[in-house]
Amino acid sequence: MLSAWNRRDRPPEDGAAAGLQGFTVDKTFLSSLKGILLETELALIFIIFVCFTASISAYMAAALLEFFITLAFLFLYATQYYQRFDRLNWPCLDFLRCVSASIIFLVVSFAAVTSRDGAAIAAFVFGIILVSVFAYDAFKIYRTEMAPRATQGDQ
Repeated sequence: MLSAWNRRDRPPEDGAAAGLQGFTVDKTFLSSLKGILLETELALIFIIFVCFTASISAYMAAALLEFFITLAFLFLYATQYYQRFDRLNWPCLDFLRCVSASIIFLVVSFAAVTSRDGAAIAAFVFGIILVSVFAYDAFKIYRTEMAPRATQGDQ
């Protein structure tokens, strides 16, 4: 077994890119349903962030925080880096991210529409679309990862 001291004393591996092998992007994930859902969520959150910046800057922190959280999940899934953290229940974390984000954007969208500003109304419309995308993502996560599967003996 190699300790941290032994690993430090080894010569470097071939090439400068050897340390970046864990960060190669899986292009098939980006074109899968989960990748497309995460990319759609990112795009809609960015549009809502721009709308909140133009109208009500008090709500832009929620959109910015959720943008970074979704970007982190996209990065972890696209690079398969989440597999290195095997003690975390990733489907449950992703499900909780979707549920909490849909609740936050539902509340913020309805709060923003009361200002009757054009950008706030656009943020409301995109927020409702985003809530439906998050709800669909949470549904897909629940159905594929978290729902109990029927075994052969149950049939």
